[in-house]
Amino acid sequence: MSALPATVREVRLVDYPTGLPTPEHLAVVEVPMPVPGPGEVLVRNRWFRVFASMRMVIGGAVEGTPYPVLRPGDALAGAAIGEVVRAPADSALRPGDLVEHWLGWREYAVLSATECVPLGDVLPDPIAHLSQGWTAYAALTRGLRIRPGDTVFVAGAAGAIGSMAGQLARLLGAGRVIGSTGSRAKADRLVAELGYDAAVVRGAGPIADQLAEAAPEGIDVLFDNVGGEQLRAAVTAARPAARFVLIGALSGQLAEHGAGTSAMVELDSFQLVLKRLELRGFSADDVEDAATRAEWLDRFGGWLRSGAIRFPHVRLTGIDQAPRALPDVIAGRHLGTVLVEL
Repeated sequence: MSALPATVREVRLVDYPTGLPTPEHLAVVEVPMPVPGPGEVLVRNRWFRVFASMRMVIGGAVEGTPYPVLRPGDALAGAAIGEVVRAPADSALRPGDLVEHWLGWREYAVLSATECVPLGDVLPDPIAHLSQGWTAYAALTRGLRIRPGDTVFVAGAAGAIGSMAGQLARLLGAGRVIGSTGSRAKADRLVAELGYDAAVVRGAGPIADQLAEAAPEGIDVLFDNVGGEQLRAAVTAARPAARFVLIGALSGQLAEHGAGTSAMVELDSFQLVLKRLELRGFSADDVEDAATRAEWLDRFGGWLRSGAIRFPHVRLTGIDQAPRALPDVIAGRHLGTVLVEL
């Protein structure tokens, strides 16, 4: 341990925000270098993901989610990729191995060997393991199944999940893919860079009207990150027997007021019945078998190598960027996944 620094940095919650968090609610603090105990691994983090749902974690835990309760003074956590520095002699891990784990938002992490997933070379770039394409793939293949020629509406298409979902829907057979986002600039990028056929813009007029123009014959599939007005609009635009998979509720999670732990919406249940619509709440955590995960990584790696798919992301250098990065992600200032590189 003598060659390692005596102190390292991590991001902690200063206080619960009232409404949306600002950089002042988070602090980068210096702490002693963590020391691994028996059976534990010391990892030097290289990248960690900044995700909008952290707003829920720092606003109060939601029953039924995998997120822990976070109190003022606690370090944040999230998906990360790091390099093994020390590992138990009886583990398969060796110094220099890259692993994925759940103790991001810090420069060094100590965790059990079972909590570290070796990356291998299945993907051409290790940071692609921090893509949230797995969530979209699981929803589009297990939450529902895309049928050839489907018209798919991705609500929240410019975020970490949505920016992958539209591309995956196309690769899985969709005939037309429409997305929603919060600015005309991002809408243009969805079409020009990610293969969307059209995009609707939140705040540029009623979503129902924009969706009717973009999909005059209706939609067959809704991939919903948002809820709220966009879910209502999708019900209006739905063809008979349309399938909806709901994986998020950003209209409530990122609302200016409250803790982001509820997302109310009023739907016309008569239309649900008349159109025989199928609505399913879904989490990728519902798909636990290793075979499906391996299927995803194999297909994702092949698509990346062939250029059939892109991993849209933004890299921010240095842990000092993290307190500002979270409010920026919540505000939708970036397209794709936001990573902090250490």
